[in-house]
Order: sequence, then structure tokens, then C-alpha cells
Amino acid sequence: MEKVNFEEKFPLFNDYWSPKIVGELNGQLVKFAKFKDEFVWHKHDEEDELFFVLKGTLDIAFRDKTVTLQPNEFMIVPKGVEHKPIAKEEVWVMLFESASTLNTGNTVGELTKRDLDRL
Repeated sequence: MEKVNFEEKFPLFNDYWSPKIVGELNGQLVKFAKFKDEFVWHKHDEEDELFFVLKGTLDIAFRDKTVTLQPNEFMIVPKGVEHKPIAKEEVWVMLFESASTLNTGNTVGELTKRDLDRL
């Protein structure tokens, strides 16, 4: 058992849209990620996804609206819902996802990360 301090972990990496595993519980992974610019439209057919903003402002676009998350706010995107994260400036995000969740969901491309680093 170890405590995790996000202000110590985030300076350890600089790449965007590349989640890092920082913990595991009950088949779920806790991940830290830095976001900047626009991600891809995608959905997760079998998994819900939780975005918790630690630093910065994150927009999550849906086909009918956009939700803006500030620090200390989170949103759960239900499985099957198409979405697109957008970060105008660098954002620090904590993600809670099933271990089987692929970061780009049903949209496989250059931003897809299959083997995640651990911090």
C-alpha cells in the first residue's frame, strides 16, 4: 500500500493522450494522463469511462452538446456514448476504466495505446 501524489507523478511524463497506470482496484485501472488539443471521436461499447480533472479545463464533446470540466470535477461517460475530449491548454486528468478499455475505443489509429506505462 502506497499513497499517490498527483503533483509528484505528472512531472514524470510529457506525452499527451498516453495514459499511465498509477493503480488497480477490482479490475479497474486508475490512470493519469495529460491532454492537449483534440482527441478522436470514439466510444467504448462495453465500458463506462470516468474523467476527473485535476488541473486545467477539459471539454468533452458529444454529438448534441459539450460539457466543460474544471479542476475537482468529474464526469462518467456511459458505455456506447460517442465522445471527443478537447483540451485547449494542457489538462491533467485521472481516469478510472476497466483494464480492458482501449483509450481510443472503437476508433483505432495513431493515438491508440495498447501497452501502457506504469508510474
